[in-house]
Amino acid sequence: MFGRERLETKTPEQVRAMRRAGLVVGECLALMSDTIRAGMTTGELDAVAEDFIRGRGATPSFLGYQGFPGSLCVSVNEEVVHGIPGSRMLVEGDLVSIDCGAIVDGWHGDAAMTCVVGGDAAARAEDLALSAATKAALWAGIAALLPGIGIYDLGGVIEDSVVDSGRADGRSYGILDGYTGHGIGREMHMEPAVYNERVRGRGPAVRVGSTVAIEPMLTLGTHESHELADDWTVVTDDGSRAAHWEHTVAVTEGGVWVLTAVDGGEAELAAVGASYGPLAD
Repeated sequence: MFGRERLETKTPEQVRAMRRAGLVVGECLALMSDTIRAGMTTGELDAVAEDFIRGRGATPSFLGYQGFPGSLCVSVNEEVVHGIPGSRMLVEGDLVSIDCGAIVDGWHGDAAMTCVVGGDAAARAEDLALSAATKAALWAGIAALLPGIGIYDLGGVIEDSVVDSGRADGRSYGILDGYTGHGIGREMHMEPAVYNERVRGRGPAVRVGSTVAIEPMLTLGTHESHELADDWTVVTDDGSRAAHWEHTVAVTEGGVWVLTAVDGGEAELAAVGASYGPLAD
C-alpha cells in the first residue's frame, strides 16, 4: 500500500495534449448536467455522452476498460462509483454522480460531478450539503497540489476539509474506504494513489509537470461499501447516499491547471486563493 510509488512528470507539450482530452471530458459533463432529467434512463444518458465524445474526435476511456460496458459511470443515490448505465429510470430528486473519461491522441482526461435530477429545487437539503462538501474537499486538494508536497499529504488536506464542512446534525460525512484518486497520463490509472484521508508516509514529491486525478467520495453515513453482483457498482453498506467529484489536474510553473474544468479552474482556484497556471497553446 505504501511502497515506492512513482509520480512521473509531463512536458509542457504533453500537458497541453492532456488538456485537449480534459476539455472533451469537461464539456461532456457540462452537457450531462444540461441533459439529465426525470424519465430518462441512465443508458440514454450514456448514449448522449458517447456520441458527444466521439463527435469531438475522442474515444471513451471507460468503454471496454476491464470489460466495463459504458462510456460513463452513472451512480445513483446509494451507489457511490462505477454504476453501469442501463435501464434504470431516473426520478426527480435522485442524487446522481457521473464519471467521464476520454482519450485524445493517446492521452487521458478523467473527471466526475454530482447533480440532482430536477435541479436544486428538487433536492433534499442534506444531499446538496453532501455534494457541496465533496466538491469543497476536491478543491481543497487541488489548491494544495504544489511542488514539494508529498502526494499522500493531500489526504490530510482533503480529510480536514471534510471535517470543516460539518453537518447540520453534527455527524461526520463518511469518506469511502479503499478508493482513491490516481496518477494519469498515457494510462487512465497510474501510480501514485491520491488518498482522501490521512495515511502513513508522504509519498512521492509533487513536481512541476505532475498530473493526477483527485476524487473525494463522501457518504451521508458509513465509510464502508461493497460491490453489487455486476462486479462494478459500488454501494454504501448502510444504504446512505453518496457524492463524487473529480478533476484531472496538472502542476505548472505558474500554478495549477485543472485540465478537465472548461475554464481551466480559474474561477474556483481564485475562490480558494490558489494560483491559476494555464499553459499557452
